Amino acid sequence: MSRLPHLLLTLGLSSAVLAEDGHMEGASIAEFFGYADCIKIENPTTRVVLGTSGGRVLEYAYRGENALMLDPAQAGWRYAPGQPVVEPSAGRCDVGPEQVIPRHPDLWFGDWKGEITGPRQARLTSVADSASGVQLIREFTLDAEGSHLRTVQTIKNISGEVVERCHWSRTFALGHGIVVMPLSEPSRFPSHYVMYGPGGIDCWPKDPNIRVQDGFLEVLGPPQNAKLGMDTYAGWFGYLMRNDLMFVKRFPTFPDRVYNEVAGLTISIWYNGTGVCELEPIGPRERLAPGQSASFSEDWWLLPYKFPGEQVDAKAVALLVEQQAR
Repeated sequence: MSRLPHLLLTLGLSSAVLAEDGHMEGASIAEFFGYADCIKIENPTTRVVLGTSGGRVLEYAYRGENALMLDPAQAGWRYAPGQPVVEPSAGRCDVGPEQVIPRHPDLWFGDWKGEITGPRQARLTSVADSASGVQLIREFTLDAEGSHLRTVQTIKNISGEVVERCHWSRTFALGHGIVVMPLSEPSRFPSHYVMYGPGGIDCWPKDPNIRVQDGFLEVLGPPQNAKLGMDTYAGWFGYLMRNDLMFVKRFPTFPDRVYNEVAGLTISIWYNGTGVCELEPIGPRERLAPGQSASFSEDWWLLPYKFPGEQVDAKAVALLVEQQAR
């Protein structure tokens, strides 16, 4: 087969680069959700679509069922400085610490470079962002079979001074679901979680939709205030969805390191009413000298799991995760 030059597709400031021979196993340039320059990586059961607008995962689907919430009103939307902005949906990702990092619209909304890097592999690269002092690289690898997707975000200090940043995932999953996560001891929080709300952070929350039993925390639906934070070091949680899939995230935790969010969180969960649930692993503080980089990985799975209503069997969830999400 003849070798073809790199294929470069450009829309605005974004780009997607194909392999030198014009194709790659399980990876291709695709049109999706109003964007012509997406990257699709797939195997027989699972499809992942990456968008260069905001460096997002637009689709993470098992047997055709997308686990991510996409706002149809945002189809094809792109950021332009000075123009009205939207709150991007689907598989967002970010850097923190949330309350002190400068606003960084070029990372959050802007156009990223997309590249196919191997079989079922792709990379998204942001601009070098002077506002936050960092550049972000996101790499994705889908297994040859099954739903396992490995995501790695690298934070690179492109400024001339030391910066302190942390990984913050902000994945919008479909709403109406149930979060199940194992707890670890000791916890700094009397209730094993905190609730953000008017007036600050509540360290003694009581909510009828949240229960702690048998070493697990369960969020059965939207709490009284949308944003929750946890400090468990167990390193995984599951999200049970009404399409009979469980969205599992695994990620490393570091009990001996500093977590530099306001409440020292390893996870945040955010319910916007019933329409969406945001699944947010948080990384530890990375103190980066000029030119230094640090990476944080998340491993995702979609596992068939019959939606249980309020009759959650957390131990059965943990057993399935142990067996099929390793």
